[in-house]
Amino acid sequence: MRGDKMKITVAQTAGFCFGVSRAVNRAFKESQTREIVTYGPLTHNSHVINKLEKRNVYAVSNLDEALGKTLLIRAHGVSKAVIQETEQKGIEYIDCTCPCLKKIHSIVEKSSLKGDIIIIAGDKTHPEVYGTQGWALNGSIAINNPDEVFLHKFDVSKNYTVVAQTTIIEENFNAIIVNLRNLGLNLTVYNTICDATRKRQEEADFISKNVDIMLVLGDKKSSNTTKLYEICKKNCEKTFLLHQFEFLVLKNASENDRIGVTAGASTPPDIIKEAIEFMNEAEKNTQSFEEMLDDSLVTLRTGEVVKGTVINVTATEISVNLKYKSDGIIPKSEFTDDSNADLTALVKPGDEIEVYVTRVNDGEGNVLLSKKRLDSQKGWANIEEAFNSHTPIRGKFQDVIKGGMMASICGLRVFVPSSQVSSRYVDDLKKFKGKEADFKIIEFDKKSRRIVAGRKELAQQEEKESKDKVFASLEEGQRIKGTVSRIVEFGAFVDLGGVDGLIHISQMSWGRVRKAKDIVSEGDVVEVVVLNFDKEKSKISLSLKDVNNDPWFDATVKYQIGDIVEGKVVRMVPFGAFVELEDGVDGLVHVSQIAHTHVPKPDDVLSIGQIIRVKVTEVDIENKRISLSKKDAEPKDDEDEAEEAVADDAVELADEAVADEAGELADEAVADDAGEEASELADVAVADDASELADVAVADEAEDEAAELADDAVAESAAE
Repeated sequence: MRGDKMKITVAQTAGFCFGVSRAVNRAFKESQTREIVTYGPLTHNSHVINKLEKRNVYAVSNLDEALGKTLLIRAHGVSKAVIQETEQKGIEYIDCTCPCLKKIHSIVEKSSLKGDIIIIAGDKTHPEVYGTQGWALNGSIAINNPDEVFLHKFDVSKNYTVVAQTTIIEENFNAIIVNLRNLGLNLTVYNTICDATRKRQEEADFISKNVDIMLVLGDKKSSNTTKLYEICKKNCEKTFLLHQFEFLVLKNASENDRIGVTAGASTPPDIIKEAIEFMNEAEKNTQSFEEMLDDSLVTLRTGEVVKGTVINVTATEISVNLKYKSDGIIPKSEFTDDSNADLTALVKPGDEIEVYVTRVNDGEGNVLLSKKRLDSQKGWANIEEAFNSHTPIRGKFQDVIKGGMMASICGLRVFVPSSQVSSRYVDDLKKFKGKEADFKIIEFDKKSRRIVAGRKELAQQEEKESKDKVFASLEEGQRIKGTVSRIVEFGAFVDLGGVDGLIHISQMSWGRVRKAKDIVSEGDVVEVVVLNFDKEKSKISLSLKDVNNDPWFDATVKYQIGDIVEGKVVRMVPFGAFVELEDGVDGLVHVSQIAHTHVPKPDDVLSIGQIIRVKVTEVDIENKRISLSKKDAEPKDDEDEAEEAVADDAVELADEAVADEAGELADEAVADDAGEEASELADVAVADDASELADVAVADEAEDEAAELADDAVAESAAE
């Protein structure tokens, strides 16, 4: 068709509604002075969202993500619970809820307080409806079309209040009301369809009845945009829903076709302006749309490398505008080797991208593209340059295979022998999977497509540099953070940035530690104190203990000489038992201080874990030693007293026996003939011998009697 015969009608109500416009403008303005996040996407238009993200305005779905930032509530509004939680968490927020929505929330809340059940005519998955339901105190029902009315059970004895989603088609809303009334329900109906929405739909309905081609500009995710499309499609067969203006749809228009244009409430003005400017230009131009289209299109050939603009991203493919008669498609498998990758996080609509054309027509009119193929071409060139210049090149370990690993370098799969994965032998190569590193190209043969890379030499150099850097920064007493890299029986090794230090198990806590894994786990980030280090031996001794919490600081106050305290037996040694008074403070009970009686071995009386009372007898803070006595902390028992009584009785009996024997011998000596000297001498000798024999007999008799008394006393004590 010729431009001078073309007639274009643009809806006066096309584009941003008041609520969306206010929220978007506020977001752009506030982002200049503070960090803004929005609760959910601000609008259902990826073009606008991309512009906001370039200004660092991102959507969040969890309020915890808004902590420390300013939260902007979109025009769709939120539930009452979200507002309350926002205030409870102390999050600063800007409420840009559309005034129409605020009115609906007020109706719902007041009707709920009266006991009414709320019915919302609208799509329950739409954020506006979801937010409105959050103001209903007695529950709510969302109904999106007249037929859904019959899917619900209603209580005719209850009162119902009905409100409408602001963008629902009025014809649809009225049909829902009719079906509800036919059920005999007691209804209070509020037609809360936005007036701007009503006018936009009425104007679209009118224009689409009087044109040959109808263009609806907006995002397919936008509720009001899709409703405009549904209205126009009923009236005009050639109705097109366009994310952004594409004059390809006008290629087959006839000379006298009339064109109508409208746009959803989420469609930004610049997209509408672009469409209008192009068609106005076309009106002035002597060329037909088809001629203008042909002039603007590029020619594509398989194997070419071209640039395009991303227009849509899904979980499985990327659509690219190549300024060709058909869009280009990049399947996920041709974009990345990572099957778990999220394409929407890697690329966004509006991004410019360079691609390789693998097929001009895939049978469905699409151009098949590949980013991986282009990356591969560039990769071979980059790897060849790295090989020739002997320079390192970045890559990532991917899979473990027989004899080594496969790495991805510049998009190419490269073999890394197991001996070249690290500077030393590695028992389990799986721990390198997914890690990025610098590689040196060892072999490069483009003809046989063989590439071999290694890290051994680079790893050794990196370790040396890391070691030098760490040791240069170390000081005794310094606090430093590291990651637990390995746990052993005697402690744990901590990676301080390429060099490992050791936390001995005795330095993990002031209390007693049985196993290092009870305190730390591999991968834990810990803050440690440097005790000492030796660069030549590559040894670093670390401690997890907090010196400010040393329990010995106030031990002299807690444990004074003469105090009776409780403790737990934690260790036995031949000369006594160690008793834990608190975490980090142990005292020694010497074997002589365990009981009032002789104790051969500590474990004859005590056991590990036993709680005992002890008396503090000595405190040496400087050497961190406390001497304790168990026997001085406990009164003597009956058995101890019986043994002492037996000993006293044995001594008395021995003395009496000696006296009696001596008296008898003296009497016999007087009775003999004292006149004969020889006899006297003999008697003296006999008396001496008798005295010695008597002493022995007395002693033996005393021992026997003492033993008998001791046995009797023990028996009596046991009986008691």
